[in-house]
Amino acid sequence: MQELIFKSDDILVMNLINYFITEEDYNPMIIHGISGEIWLENLDKDYKIVRIVSHHIHNKEQLDFDKFKLGKIIKQVKKKTFTFKMNVLNIYTDIENKDILSDNDIFLKEEKDIDDPKLTSIFPNIVNKTKHKEKGIEYFVKMSNNINNKTEERGKMAEKIFSYKKPIVTYSIIALCIFIFICMYIFGNGSLDKLTLISFGANLDSLVKEGQIYRLITCIFLHIGLFHLLCNMYSLYVIGKEIENLYGKIKYLCIFLGSGICGSLFSIAFTHNTISAGASGAIFGLLGSLLYFGYYYRAYLGNTIKRSVLPVIIINLAIGFTASSIDNAAHIGGLVGGILLSMMIGVPGKSSKKDKINGTILTIIYLAFICYLAFYR
Repeated sequence: MQELIFKSDDILVMNLINYFITEEDYNPMIIHGISGEIWLENLDKDYKIVRIVSHHIHNKEQLDFDKFKLGKIIKQVKKKTFTFKMNVLNIYTDIENKDILSDNDIFLKEEKDIDDPKLTSIFPNIVNKTKHKEKGIEYFVKMSNNINNKTEERGKMAEKIFSYKKPIVTYSIIALCIFIFICMYIFGNGSLDKLTLISFGANLDSLVKEGQIYRLITCIFLHIGLFHLLCNMYSLYVIGKEIENLYGKIKYLCIFLGSGICGSLFSIAFTHNTISAGASGAIFGLLGSLLYFGYYYRAYLGNTIKRSVLPVIIINLAIGFTASSIDNAAHIGGLVGGILLSMMIGVPGKSSKKDKINGTILTIIYLAFICYLAFYR
């Protein structure tokens, strides 16, 4: 009969992994070409990376090389996750001379060392949460089950958020915009005619200030010319489906309409005696919402945000500043509105109650500010 023997540092490392994953919501990271190290990330924490190094460190030269290698990897992680500052907590379990470590490094040789003051100052509950009565294989099984359960829980949450749902609201908005566009030709003189646009609810500062507040919403569904309609409907088809999928139908509709209204108010504030219409303010709000969502899930969407979303926003704003026919004020108003509304509504699985309260307060302040600019300045 064979007997499994576990070394004290095996138990220590497993205990630390179990704690950081199940209690502090860290996720394991896969770093290619690295052995004897466990990398865990939680971008919402002060220490976004916890690194547990179990391979032997002989001397300061080897430690310096370890730090050099660490710096190279962290630089890549920061680019991928769109993170400017990344604090790393290094926990070493096998080092020849602990005096060569820097002040920010932690050395733990056995489980009893977990009460290290530097570690407990960062994670005050770590001592209590890592206590256990089980021994050897019994404890390994318990920790493995805990980690598997946490992983399964995260998997279900990710599936709920990222799994495909039919974008009924997006399709409905597109259908409504096309229907109204056709109606402008059937019951009016077309989408390029000023009187037709006004009669169908286009945005015009003088009329809104006279009390026709409904124009702040109706103008979102009007478009001036076929090219304008096709561009906005294609953008909505691409972006709207993603936001509806991530936030859900009701929250998505709130972001779309709220961003559109913010864009309409900004348009009134900065353009005068000009007829404006279109869903572009609301679409910019959806881009802002995607930015906010991507911030919380930047471990997964960091590259997409940098390579796709930000360039689209910057290019479109730049075009808006150079083309007099484009209502860039509506774009900016919608973009900021989309970010704040998303903060108020909250990112599924990430936003805390405090985040939502702060988002609500900022959204109210923002709306009050742009209403002042639009109506009282």
